Amino acid sequence: MKSADDAETAGLTRFQLQGDAAERYERWAVPFIVGPWVPGLLDLVELRPRERVLDVATGTGVVARLAARRVVPGGSVSGVDLNEGMLDVARRLQLPQGLAVDWRQGSALALPFPDRTFDVVLCQQGLQFFPERQKALREMRRVLVAGGRAALSVWTGASPYFMALREGLARYISSEAAASTEAAFSLPDAAELRGLLEAAGYRDVSVHNVRMTLRLPPPDEFLLPHLSSLPVAGLVAAASEEGCAALVAHMKENTREYVDGYGLAVPQEINVATGISMAG
Repeated sequence: MKSADDAETAGLTRFQLQGDAAERYERWAVPFIVGPWVPGLLDLVELRPRERVLDVATGTGVVARLAARRVVPGGSVSGVDLNEGMLDVARRLQLPQGLAVDWRQGSALALPFPDRTFDVVLCQQGLQFFPERQKALREMRRVLVAGGRAALSVWTGASPYFMALREGLARYISSEAAASTEAAFSLPDAAELRGLLEAAGYRDVSVHNVRMTLRLPPPDEFLLPHLSSLPVAGLVAAASEEGCAALVAHMKENTREYVDGYGLAVPQEINVATGISMAG
């Protein structure tokens, strides 16, 4: 049986949220950190009308919602996530008339769908958190039709914002809080990413390096709300007011060179792997 400490550690390293953090994730992480990458991911996989799409680790559903717009008429989109709180938020967000997403609770290691259900599988910033990456990739291939397409994105490494954040968390909150940021950036190597897909039975695998400048609000407005939307939220909430104030001051000092108008303009890179499912 897992202890409470084991469960908390898994939450920190596998991006599991507690309480109402999912609502804050939709408010603070989606528009500024993860949402800007979605159109490019969908462009690379070239979604078409009438296709059946699965979004793995859908979170609050930003990828699934935009994908639903691209497969009409006649297409369908499903979003699956381990975290029921994320799905609760996804279900409450309204879609334009005529669009729908089938939200499912489930694990990427045992997707709750029959074989050969989908034409396309997407996964934005999820693969690096899965405890068994190869198993997850094979599950995605299992639910793809032969010749179906997959597109998965991962961070190449920490941006200047996240590098400063990791240092500040270690100094003013705790080493555990700082370590919680590492899983997000644990699959930076393009060759490793390509090898994972090829070993899982995908062909014509390509890894595309995509760069973007993320525009964030000023640290004194953005930092603590953003942290409240992440698995580290509990550790930050338990810290002293002085520690949190020092963390904000640290972030302001260490991101000064990225100040641009209202907030910050921070460079970030991702790798997007695309591949075709072989008959299996």
